[in-house]
Amino acid sequence: MSSTVAHSLPATRPAPRAGLLGKASDALKKRSYIGLILPAIILALWQASASFGWVDKIFLPEPLKVVTAFWTMLTKQNLLLDFFTSISIVGQAFIYGSAAALVLGIAAGLSQKVERFFGPTFDTIRHIPGIAWLPLIVLWLGIGAPAKILVIAKSVFFPVFLNTLQGIRNVDKNHIELSRVLTLNRQQLIRKIILPAAAPSIMVSLRYSAGLAWALVVVAEGLSGLEGLGFLIFRAQGLLLTDQLIVCMVIIGVVGFAIDRGMYALQRRVLRWKQGYDG
Repeated sequence: MSSTVAHSLPATRPAPRAGLLGKASDALKKRSYIGLILPAIILALWQASASFGWVDKIFLPEPLKVVTAFWTMLTKQNLLLDFFTSISIVGQAFIYGSAAALVLGIAAGLSQKVERFFGPTFDTIRHIPGIAWLPLIVLWLGIGAPAKILVIAKSVFFPVFLNTLQGIRNVDKNHIELSRVLTLNRQQLIRKIILPAAAPSIMVSLRYSAGLAWALVVVAEGLSGLEGLGFLIFRAQGLLLTDQLIVCMVIIGVVGFAIDRGMYALQRRVLRWKQGYDG
């Protein structure tokens, strides 16, 4: 009887394990290339404008000439040195500005006395653009890196400070009441409830400020500097080297995109417990 039943049942085979090629194929199928459509259209229009003479080639050289200019700048000029100069300035300015903003923002968020002490002064300084400070700071510090770092750090500071302050002040009061029920002390309240609740606002401000710092370095270097991508852009504009100007613009755009994607990935990692609607 048992042998008959055994023969009547179909033999089951273990499912084959997906190999690396299968996983890679599935990943490619899931990946969307819709974001490449618009850049392809822009590139095609750019090439058409140069080929058909819609725009003077002095003002808009064809893409191939821009690629050639990039290779020349990379191999025969100091493009890498200027690039790393800009990266160094932005990195230092972002670290100094955001660190100071986090410390003072948390202090002001946790204490109304601290907020009232800094509030009027910070609100006044905040409305003076960073670039407006540049001429005065150059008089103080010269045209070297410290002046540019200070100007960019000031612009990084206020978005992070304000978002940190408001993130703490917007913590749900029910969470505060819950901490009292759980008899948490002040340090536990700050570490386990207030800072996690304020983290989304803080991370958004850090992501925004990182991109802002990278954008401002172009202006800071262009107006007061002898090196960096901003200096190259303003020099190329003065000499009508449009191909080199576009090279620098593309580099700035690509690096800015990479910075934003990196900060977004960090944001998702830090806030992996709080993921919302992805569309």
